[in-house]
This record gives sequence, C-alpha cells and structure tokens, in this order.
Amino acid sequence: MSAMSEKKSKEQGGFGETVRVVIHALILALIVRTFLFQPFNIPSGSMMPTLLIGDYLFVSKFSYGYSRYSFPFGPNLFSGRIWGAEPDRGDVAVFKLPRDQKTDYIKRVIGLPGDEIQVRRGLLYINGEQVPRERVDDFVSHDARGRESRVAQFRETLPNGVSYNVLELGDNGFGDNTPVFKVPAGHFFMMGDNRDNSTDSRFLSAVGYVPYENLVGRADVIYFSIDENTSLYEVWKWPTDLRWGRFFDVVQ
Repeated sequence: MSAMSEKKSKEQGGFGETVRVVIHALILALIVRTFLFQPFNIPSGSMMPTLLIGDYLFVSKFSYGYSRYSFPFGPNLFSGRIWGAEPDRGDVAVFKLPRDQKTDYIKRVIGLPGDEIQVRRGLLYINGEQVPRERVDDFVSHDARGRESRVAQFRETLPNGVSYNVLELGDNGFGDNTPVFKVPAGHFFMMGDNRDNSTDSRFLSAVGYVPYENLVGRADVIYFSIDENTSLYEVWKWPTDLRWGRFFDVVQ
C-alpha cells in the first residue's frame, strides 16, 4: 500500500470513529432524557420565588414511574403508569396540561386524592385545616431598567412538614377565595407559589385536577440560571447576568 493510500485509509478510519462516538453519545443522551432526567426551562413567573424566569432545571423522569407522557410526543403505547410512585405533598412537578395533553406545566403538589382544598382570603386550607403561613421579608426584584419592586412573601408549611415561600399581592385576588375542591381519585391539585399570578388547579376550565397519568416528573435541581432580561445567546453578558448563586440549587 502506498503512503498516500495509507494516509487516506487512516483519515477514513478516524472519521468513521468520530461518527461512531457521536452516534453513541446521541443514543446515550436520548436514553438519559427519556428515562432519567429531562431538562426544562422556566418561561413564566408562576412559581416565583421558588423558580425564576430564566432558570433551567433537571426533572427526574423516574420519580413517579412512567406513563405515555414520559416519552417524547406522548405515544399511546400503554395506559396508566408502570413502576409508579405517587408524588409527595409539596413536590414541584412537571405535568401535561389536562385540557390539551401537550403543554408542559410546572406547579407544586398541594392536594392528594381525596383531599378537600380551599383558599379563603388568601389562606390555604387542606381538609378544613388552615395551612400555617408566616410573614417573611419581601421578595425584591428589578426590571430591565433597574427599578425595584417588592412583593409580600410568606413561609407556608404543609401538614407533612414541607415548607416553601409564596408570594401574595393581596388576599382578595381572583384565586384568593374559592369553593371547596374535592380532589378525585387518581388526581392531584396543583398550585403555583406566586399565588396571584398562577393559572393552576383553582381554575377548573384552565387546569383543574391533574390526572396521575399526566405527571412527567419531579423538578430536582437548577443547573443553570440567567437574568430574565438576558437572552441565553448573549454570552458576553454572562459574567454579570448569570445567577451564579442558583447553580445546582435543589428545588424545594
């Protein structure tokens, strides 16, 4: 074999090896995304202050087992869940919106099957008992022009001991006084932590009760976070606009 032929053969072999590595990496990424962890980003402020616009997080697909909605495009391969485990009260979970079965929503699990949920003057009641709410420091944010805004912030503690902060513009908003919701079997009642800016299970025609099958996974960790006024592709702004302190925060 001539030197030129040998060189050409090595180049072809190197290219083939690169292609195989890329294919194997893509297959591995697909397996991880489908069965283990799926990345999501936060496009709205409905879960503030827990999750901010510009947060990127991993959602564990295996936490609640697998349904058709665990897989890309939601193929109708089977009904119900396999290796299922119900969410705990207080989990932050991603689910498919019941009215279209396509849109991804992220909210906190407040009501379990059989629970009675009600909001009265901004206070949450579960099975007739008021959920303790303690006033804490205001939540402070800044707009693109640097103007400061403050929102009243409270520490809420569920019956199982899970605590988190919620925001309240007031206690007489559209979702602050509701009827009693009786959560059906096999369903969950979801609410956003930004109580006056969240379309959630309080609004039956928009979200309503979420079927167990619609759960995609549990929000586990924030792996990346950038100011909501900065595009992800504006890398020259990263040194100042990345929220470094939120990297690898566990979602609670």
